[in-house]
Amino acid sequence: MAADAPGSDLPPDDLVLPFQTVTSRMVGRVVRLGLSADTILKRHEYPVPVSETLGQSLALAALLGTALNFEGRLIIQTKSDGPLGFLVVQFETPGLVRGYASFDGVRVEALGKAGGQSALLGSGHFAMTIDPTEGKERYQGIVPLDGGTVIDAAEGYFRQSEQLPTFIRLAVARHFSSGGGDRGWHWRVGGILVQHVAPEAASVAETEEDEEFLLGDKDDHWERVRLLASTVEDHELTDPTLSPEELLYRLFHEEGVRVMPARPIAVHCKCSRERVLGFLKSFGADELSDMREDDGQIGVTCEFCNSKYRFNPEEIG
Repeated sequence: MAADAPGSDLPPDDLVLPFQTVTSRMVGRVVRLGLSADTILKRHEYPVPVSETLGQSLALAALLGTALNFEGRLIIQTKSDGPLGFLVVQFETPGLVRGYASFDGVRVEALGKAGGQSALLGSGHFAMTIDPTEGKERYQGIVPLDGGTVIDAAEGYFRQSEQLPTFIRLAVARHFSSGGGDRGWHWRVGGILVQHVAPEAASVAETEEDEEFLLGDKDDHWERVRLLASTVEDHELTDPTLSPEELLYRLFHEEGVRVMPARPIAVHCKCSRERVLGFLKSFGADELSDMREDDGQIGVTCEFCNSKYRFNPEEIG
């Protein structure tokens, strides 16, 4: 289906829309998360900078996970010495997401608004893991976090591990809704990813003079599409009144752009009372005794969805 003119029959939220530019044949995806992002980010009442970074990571996982052509999981993790010490987002095919962050509240508050995401993350590493359900080997790529952002790390990963020139823009915002029971402030997340996929982009330049470049970097088509994509504004990525198709038309109408079927995104957590009980049964009696609270019960909280489970010791056996 070609995005030849404004207008769209797509739902405005919780989807990834794959596309290809017609003239240059570059590929990309647009993500728009509404309820799914709002649900995850509100579960823990994170400080705003932490929510923004986790929101970007949710968008990134959806953009990358929907490209998997097999059943499995894509996991994005950051671990660093910054105030946001640990972050993890999991995408499970065909379109299920969950995520959480671990942070030092005192350091986040001291950082204030001036520090930015690079100071929030600090130095450490960014890891991307592809974990197929069956039949394929698990793969993990790791790149350093050296005073950069989630976007910097992801683009660095594609240059180092995949050798693909890649453009990524991610945005997180809060919008006010005045309608009915949905009245109030809600998180919204959006993003776009564009990649050079011409055959010559699959290998690095072989001459010593050009060794810092991927061959696709010198493709005029790629440079034109990258520049067009870079004109996108953060508010356009999260605007609930601007459909993903209209956004692509704004950016690439001179190129021509063709969209593929959208992929829905939803929140899902694997935790359950049965799973947690099975986990607790793996502990010995002494360890379980140490877990008892003042009322004698054992409580477990899921880090992803914040669901709380309580058990009598007799249930565990």
